[in-house]
Amino acid sequence: MQIEFQRAQRNDLPFIVQVYNQTVASRMVTADLEPVTVEQREPWFKAHQQRRRPLWLITADGQPAGWLSLSDYYGRAAYHATVEVSLYIDEQFRGQHIGQQSLEFVAQQAPALGITTVLSFIFGHNQPSLQLFAKQGYSEWGRLPQVAELDGELRDLVILGKKID
Repeated sequence: MQIEFQRAQRNDLPFIVQVYNQTVASRMVTADLEPVTVEQREPWFKAHQQRRRPLWLITADGQPAGWLSLSDYYGRAAYHATVEVSLYIDEQFRGQHIGQQSLEFVAQQAPALGITTVLSFIFGHNQPSLQLFAKQGYSEWGRLPQVAELDGELRDLVILGKKID
């Protein structure tokens, strides 16, 4: 399977939203409790049109398979070289090592974008994502206990980090 990454275009946004919304009901991936709309994601999409905080469409053998984005970690200048990575794979493409290749791609792209630190925020009960990031050299840099309430259950948020050489 050939995996490619290309800058997301506006016409990719409905697919990006669709893939994101696939994760809402699971209560494993996102803290959104209701599906989002394309209109609601427009400002987020526009923020990722700048060169330093890209949004990529992931394709597998030419088919849209997911998306990958880098976002500002914290809105202060001293954190300019630190980003948060978001990775969402369409449910029909999960388990095919696309996530692994996506995180490798981030590590390859980071130096040209001036990025030295990549963070990921993952629920403590999301073992598949925690394992994926650990395999790619991310380690736990922090844990916020019981900060998210998902259907009446309090959940931890794990902060994973990786320094990029």
